[in-house]
Amino acid sequence: MIPKEILKQVRRIQITTSRMVTDVFAGQYHSVFKGRGMEFDEVREYYPGDDIRFIDWNVTARTGHPFIKKFVEERELTVMLLLDMSRSSYFGTVDKLKRQLAAEICSVLAFAAIKNNDKVGLIGFTDKIEIFVPPRKGLRHILRIVREALYFKPKGKGTNISQAIDYLNKVTTRRTVTFIISDFFDADFKQPLSVSNKRHDIVAIAITDPREIDLPDIGIAKFRDSESDKDLTIDTGDRGLRGQFKAKALERLDQRKKLFQSISVDLADIYTDKSYVRTLLLFFKMRSKRRR
Repeated sequence: MIPKEILKQVRRIQITTSRMVTDVFAGQYHSVFKGRGMEFDEVREYYPGDDIRFIDWNVTARTGHPFIKKFVEERELTVMLLLDMSRSSYFGTVDKLKRQLAAEICSVLAFAAIKNNDKVGLIGFTDKIEIFVPPRKGLRHILRIVREALYFKPKGKGTNISQAIDYLNKVTTRRTVTFIISDFFDADFKQPLSVSNKRHDIVAIAITDPREIDLPDIGIAKFRDSESDKDLTIDTGDRGLRGQFKAKALERLDQRKKLFQSISVDLADIYTDKSYVRTLLLFFKMRSKRRR
């Protein structure tokens, strides 16, 4: 049985994010992501300038007048949320842990999807596949996804994005819009991501805490790598050391950005000390302009 505080949190996120979808993201999601193709809508009379490739010869022969087939974009999508549940996602020094922020972003995307009558599924992963919620429609289904994103307790510690992508390809038979929500503390996932992006429309949502870039000056301190459980004691009062730490962190972020650019995967950078609403809105607008 799920504790009352978790149900309360799910309800709070439902109210907050569904209102956000209505007030802020209305129309943006719909204009950004393509359907799976074109579907037949109706037959109408031919007008000068219409594409002759769409002439319906059977109806034309029967009526003695040229008619064409009209097609519309098939809007129904399958949206998959690949959520990183590794130990590093339980880090946060501002208002929320990265895992909590990721769950809220999952909620926004899920509510935007069902508002457009799309199916939504969830794959939670660490260094193994932790949970799979098959894509479906409906409010109850979305609330389950939000609950699992918030409440599910994974067994693994590390991060294996390649395995999550392979699993996505096994459990989906059609093209999907896939959001990978992670801090991307992993290596060697470029090749499988590149191959999978030719089949799916993949978007990377990277979540970063400011303390992963700027080390605080708190003197001698012990740190633990949450995924490997290795301890490290350093003097954070050393300005040179803090400078090296920041330089390496910025280099890692730059390399990550270039990696996604090289395989045509869109990247939205989310920071725990900034509003993700503005970042997602700008991201949607950028994608929308590119489609025109």
